[in-house]
Amino acid sequence: MRLAVAFVAGAVFAIGLGLSGMTNPERILGFLDVAGRWDPSLAFVMLGAIGVHLVPARWAARAPRPLLGGDFDRPVKTATDSTLVAGSVLFGIGWGAIGYCPGPAIVDLVAPSSSLVVFVVAMLAGSAGYRYVHRPAAHTGAAPASAG
Repeated sequence: MRLAVAFVAGAVFAIGLGLSGMTNPERILGFLDVAGRWDPSLAFVMLGAIGVHLVPARWAARAPRPLLGGDFDRPVKTATDSTLVAGSVLFGIGWGAIGYCPGPAIVDLVAPSSSLVVFVVAMLAGSAGYRYVHRPAAHTGAAPASAG
């Protein structure tokens, strides 16, 4: 059931990105070009997303657990630190340089361009590199030696 709900949510997200034109990097770059030919459409998409998200987010803040079981995955770190700022800056540089962020890039793979493929490969390599550098300590699973 959880997998089906995740699939439907992903499909709705992808369709929304496509219908709103947010898979078009020119639209994103136009939004970021506040000193030139500014395109405010991304602001309207963001406002719509915030409006739709508001009701379930308020419910989730008070709910003891998710509807489909398990636990909420709430952040344990809430402070703004140098890692958050550095990641935000890197994300912004990448977003502003090409006009893609991860969600729209993956959706746009249905009709890939060479720059999109390079972006997705670099995104995956960066994600794998981060996971490699910041991997949790290895758990061997070996039983402790007995003192005998």
